[in-house]
Amino acid sequence: MKGISKSEVSRICKELDEVVIAFKERPLEGQFPYVWLDATFPKVREGGRVRSMALVVAIGVRETGDREVLGFDLGMSEDGSFWLEFLRKLVARGLRGVQLAISDAHEGLRRAIEQVLVGATWQRCRVHFMRNVLSQVPKSSQSMVSSILRTIFAQPSQEAAVMQLRQVAQQLRGKFPKAMDILEQAESDVLAYMAFPREHWRQIHSTNPLERLNREIRRRSDVVGIFPNRESVIRLIGAILIEQQDEWTVARRYFSLESMAKIVNGEQVPLASTTLLQK
Repeated sequence: MKGISKSEVSRICKELDEVVIAFKERPLEGQFPYVWLDATFPKVREGGRVRSMALVVAIGVRETGDREVLGFDLGMSEDGSFWLEFLRKLVARGLRGVQLAISDAHEGLRRAIEQVLVGATWQRCRVHFMRNVLSQVPKSSQSMVSSILRTIFAQPSQEAAVMQLRQVAQQLRGKFPKAMDILEQAESDVLAYMAFPREHWRQIHSTNPLERLNREIRRRSDVVGIFPNRESVIRLIGAILIEQQDEWTVARRYFSLESMAKIVNGEQVPLASTTLLQK
């Protein structure tokens, strides 16, 4: 741009910062039965060095079935203490009613969910889980093992999926013991979504709904390359998330009111399989 002074740039940035911070710190109203959590890693120049920092984002679905950007923040690393602080801030702003939190198997994040979102169930991202299992399988056998694993998730109920998982583990343990250890240990976490309305299964079994947003964040961040400071990251990502929130506000509901009523009004699918999962 030509003909724009440094003072004018500073004024524009200040005005944008005020809008972004207001959005970032706004009160959260209503209940959010579903919450997705994930991180991306933009490069930021700080202290004369270029560092990869953790940009964490949370989105949710409120009781009306509408999606909402719940919050975001930037930290030095994606460790447990950072996730703990982030979730506590969300709760302080009004986050409540969380029944299912969906994320990858980051141990620090999982502990933070247990400590802050008390009473919520954790769903281990099924996509990340499949990658973890297949990483312990030779490439020549990955296609076959993947097909067999998918029979678990094709079951009509959580109980049937548990039984199929155990059969698969028994069938493949002799050839792929490490992969089957991962499968058995993740039984309750990777099948948690099946205790919720079937209409929601496709969206709540993984972090894919948030991954799509993260891809857009990465696409826009790649144009910048290296951010000059943390403030510039918050400014750009905040503007992107505000834009996304505006789109979701006028879009059709993510889940229908009728399907959301099954969990909001205490009609959630009974957790009859809890005993089975623990056996």
